[in-house]
Amino acid sequence: MDTSDFRNGLSFLMDNDIFQIVEFQHVKPGKGGAFVRTKLRNLRTGSTIERTFRAGEKMEQAILDRKKMNFLYNQGEEYIFMDQETYDQTSVPAAALGSGVKYLKDNTEVEVCSHNDKIISVELPYFMDLEVIETDPGLKGDTASGGSKPAKVETGAVVTVPLFVNIGDRIRVDTRTDSYLERVK
Repeated sequence: MDTSDFRNGLSFLMDNDIFQIVEFQHVKPGKGGAFVRTKLRNLRTGSTIERTFRAGEKMEQAILDRKKMNFLYNQGEEYIFMDQETYDQTSVPAAALGSGVKYLKDNTEVEVCSHNDKIISVELPYFMDLEVIETDPGLKGDTASGGSKPAKVETGAVVTVPLFVNIGDRIRVDTRTDSYLERVK
């Protein structure tokens, strides 16, 4: 493939890594050759970089397999997932999970992304409902003061929550930004 094939979400191999196009822009200056400005996300590390390619530059497209799997349990630094169709179990190192590992709980459905049968990343649901197991007591009538406090949820992650959240409450958390969204009934 070459730069004319670029689309958001397209994956390709570069520098022995797999990158996904977050955004791109074709530029045709008045003087000189055309080029493509891109913002790329490294699928192994999750980091983003900006890179400029000459128009027509060639690269190898990466064919990625995505499948839904359920998290079963972890053994030390290995996390075990089960394919929902074949019931095969797969072991994934903690490094492939990234920072989202702190939100994994039993039977969480995730999307596993692999290339050449090697797991590259595991994408958690964007929002998860979790129970608060440890936090300072809430103050009576303190619902609109705008204060916040740390709260530990059932998976061990610590999230900043409003003062009115108590132990035993279920809260919705955005796993991408580690932020509290709302209380869940």
